[in-house]
Amino acid sequence: MKTFFRAIAAMALCLAAGAALAQQGYPDKPIRIIVGFSAGVAPDVTSRLFADKFNETWAKGVVVDNVTGAGGNLAVAQTAKAAADGYTLLMGGNASLVINPNLMKLNYDPLKDFAYITQVFIVPNLVVVRPDFPAKTMPELIALAKAQPDLLIAGHAGVGTSQHLGGELFMAMTGVKMQQVPYRGTPQVLPDLLGGRLNIFFGNISNVLPLVREGKLRAFAITSRKRSPQIPELPTMEELGFAGFDATAWFGLMAPAGTPQPILDKIYQETSKVMAMPDVRKKLESLGLQLVNNTPAEFTELVRKETPMWGKVIKDAGIKAVE
Repeated sequence: MKTFFRAIAAMALCLAAGAALAQQGYPDKPIRIIVGFSAGVAPDVTSRLFADKFNETWAKGVVVDNVTGAGGNLAVAQTAKAAADGYTLLMGGNASLVINPNLMKLNYDPLKDFAYITQVFIVPNLVVVRPDFPAKTMPELIALAKAQPDLLIAGHAGVGTSQHLGGELFMAMTGVKMQQVPYRGTPQVLPDLLGGRLNIFFGNISNVLPLVREGKLRAFAITSRKRSPQIPELPTMEELGFAGFDATAWFGLMAPAGTPQPILDKIYQETSKVMAMPDVRKKLESLGLQLVNNTPAEFTELVRKETPMWGKVIKDAGIKAVE
């Protein structure tokens, strides 16, 4: 019997030693970063930029795999089922991780199925109207909307998007009423806004800032907790008196739960190094992205905190997922 237990102990030591050696040699084969959206959008551009920089350090190669569908949920579900060995990563966003769990039944658990590495960037929205809109300031806008409850008609890029929920949070915090009209995406919203069929929009900064600069739209505020270097004169909603207002899209780097801690630490260190590079920061900030690079613990806590927060907004507004 003693011989049996010694054999088991020896086997366990061998396995542990093998795992440690594998972690020390990581990566020794190509790494895949899964993105749930098509090429050219912010999470894809960021992932490809990371892959290029990682490839300068990790000779085995890093590739980006666009797994589109279900608003990013397919990519998240695929990552949850992947081997927890550090060779499958995900550039995941808050729509799939904190909003959709409040809207639908999913085949993954955001807090159990993933190891969070770092939140990479935030995409704020701008609260915009056409230049001929009668209110010139946020207090004037709110006063006008309360005096004319049917006045505000907003478009958004889909149920559960940061544009949609930003509008719901705005109504909850200000007490105004606003009709929200769903579209298939921002490209479909903008013609109706510019044409006068809509009169307010919580639009992605990269889409609406060029129109603000051209004088085709006028911005009241930004929906992130801090101002954007792209338009530093524009105040946050919080600065305008709406404490805690934060309605953005964000993305971060993650791995399947159970990925060895030394490998997670190595990925975090390399990601932080890349995010500190001036050319990387310049490229991403030129897209209107606000870079974060928080710790794994801070990223995990963000998901834990935002899930019930948006759950309350969704429940109070009676929002249902589109079947």
